[in-house]
Amino acid sequence: MLPYFYIPAFDKEQAEIILSEDNSRHIVQVLRMQPGETLQLTDGKGALLTALILEDHKKKCRVKIQANIAVSPNKKNVVIAISPLKNASRFEWFLEKATEIGVSEIIPLQSERTERQHLRHDRLHNILVSALLQSQQTWLPVLHPLTPFSTVLDDTRYDRRLIAYCLEDASPPSRAAGPSGLPHANPDTSSLILIGPEGDFSAEEVASALKNGFIPVTLGENRLRTETAGVVAATLLCIG
Repeated sequence: MLPYFYIPAFDKEQAEIILSEDNSRHIVQVLRMQPGETLQLTDGKGALLTALILEDHKKKCRVKIQANIAVSPNKKNVVIAISPLKNASRFEWFLEKATEIGVSEIIPLQSERTERQHLRHDRLHNILVSALLQSQQTWLPVLHPLTPFSTVLDDTRYDRRLIAYCLEDASPPSRAAGPSGLPHANPDTSSLILIGPEGDFSAEEVASALKNGFIPVTLGENRLRTETAGVVAATLLCIG
């Protein structure tokens, strides 16, 4: 398997690329690769490039593009809107696993009980990139800024809009739900699911979501942590 690297942008007209200092250092000083050896690159937007090292400069490694394959995105367009956690490492763990599973977009959701109000977008982006490379994918999830609950409710772009919550008086799942509690869908269906904070959504938020056409779903009989619920939802929607 060839070494795999991320580049933030790629012009298909380019015949050669000067890699970033971080990538160059890893290629030359860590992997000790030399001119004539090959590696793979992706821009996180579906491009899978095979490149030949021309110049092994530790800050400006120069490569020649030998092959360019356009990889189609996952037909299952899955968007997870999830409340950031007070414990940043747990939210970062979710981002890593959601990327590995193959979600299309992640929306940090600001609800009434969301405790963390500020996110380091650059750090979170780097976590997504690391997970992309580890899982050898070519599509990087879109990471949105912290978005108010009401704004997400008004987004009608998705075929299915779901909300998972744990209130005692929660409505049962849709009759169309499968064993997981999630409604069945065609492979090319787009889905948005809302995952609440550690204190769950408020009754008012749930009522507002249902009024806006969101389908209540269950992720199982056990009460899950927010990040676990996010991973379970991603798995069921992307793979199930």
